[in-house]
Amino acid sequence: MSAVVLALAAGAVIGVALGALGGGGSVLAVPALIYLLGFTPVAATTASLVIVTLTSATALSAHARDGHVRWRTGLLFAAAGIVPAMLGGALAGRLPAGALTAAFAVVAGTAAVRMLRPRAAAETAVPVRQDRAAAAGAGLGAVTGVLGVGGGFLAVPALVSVLGMRMRDAVGTSLLVITANSLAALAMRAGTADGLDWAVIGPFAGAAVLGAWDGKRLGAKVSGHALQRTFALVLLAVAAYMMIDAVV
Repeated sequence: MSAVVLALAAGAVIGVALGALGGGGSVLAVPALIYLLGFTPVAATTASLVIVTLTSATALSAHARDGHVRWRTGLLFAAAGIVPAMLGGALAGRLPAGALTAAFAVVAGTAAVRMLRPRAAAETAVPVRQDRAAAAGAGLGAVTGVLGVGGGFLAVPALVSVLGMRMRDAVGTSLLVITANSLAALAMRAGTADGLDWAVIGPFAGAAVLGAWDGKRLGAKVSGHALQRTFALVLLAVAAYMMIDAVV
């Protein structure tokens, strides 16, 4: 099977997961790029940032039209993460491949466990605690910069529990944060982007964007809990495989 066909298939699956679950699906982009398409860990995390930026920006526009983006709070949260994202982007190119893979496996495993836990959705607004946005935003920016993941599985809970947002607003606002952090991390990875296979990344990103629309429709028809649980179990298996691959 050609690399382009694999890229289209992987991008479509990830896009559907993103659209159906509202976040977390992009965490599969890095393992897909490494194990299906033969990217090195550093190249995979850089390529993932490109894919995450495009899909997040596209989804952000749709959420903004629906009025579910808290721009002021989101920009504050994002601003706190821009410098850590840039530092993380610069650091990633200096980490050994095994260390980068192991770190990604830990984050992916954490995302899977978080998805498996029942979570109450806050639908009533409470006062936003702006003073706690900086620490949470900086942590998310660092994770995005080093590992090339959007971090929706971290951003949404932080926006709900730390900043007191309603769930729908948190999902939309997290896309603003993810887009800003991903762009900042990419700016520091300009040197590692030269050798990327854009003939593969382009179809991957395009399929992810289109798949997200189908995922949104799927999420409206199928139980969200069942979809999230299935995805989390797949992600947990991928994280275990990556950890074994990193240490063996």
